[in-house]
Amino acid sequence: MMYKIKVNDKYSFDVDAKHNEVKINNQPIVLDHAYLNADTSHILYQNKSYTVEVVNLNLVEKTANIKVNGSMYSLTITDQFDALLKQLGMDKLASNKIQQIKAPMPGLVLSVLVAEGDEVKKGDNLLVLEAMKMENMIKSPTEGIIKKVEIEQGDKVEKNTLLIHFS
Repeated sequence: MMYKIKVNDKYSFDVDAKHNEVKINNQPIVLDHAYLNADTSHILYQNKSYTVEVVNLNLVEKTANIKVNGSMYSLTITDQFDALLKQLGMDKLASNKIQQIKAPMPGLVLSVLVAEGDEVKKGDNLLVLEAMKMENMIKSPTEGIIKKVEIEQGDKVEKNTLLIHFS
């Protein structure tokens, strides 16, 4: 499998991994590898010792943060399928910005935690919706600015009721 790995948004490497053979920028490399635990490995490469820890791995966004001998590195990984989608102009389709949030279920709006004009990040709390006697925190699926809040505390909503617009 061919990968393009960008390190710290600065250095790019072409990595070809097949079975137990690895090539970086088309040059075969030989390394001795041992797992220390689920997230940490020990690697010997050109008579140098490296401890590599995967601090964070996001398979959906194809990003990782790794620590090598105590130094942190951010990785962005693309494969041949990402390159093909980009070549076909389809890479932008998956990244369409979310414009609105609809109610995932019928319920009662207990509280609205944002206002028009607020800037939110992905994962920020937007509102609390009570459904079947359970409180559900509705979080932002994207980053952006709140354009319009369509509901207020105390509103009863049906499934797919428009709750919030992003600009």
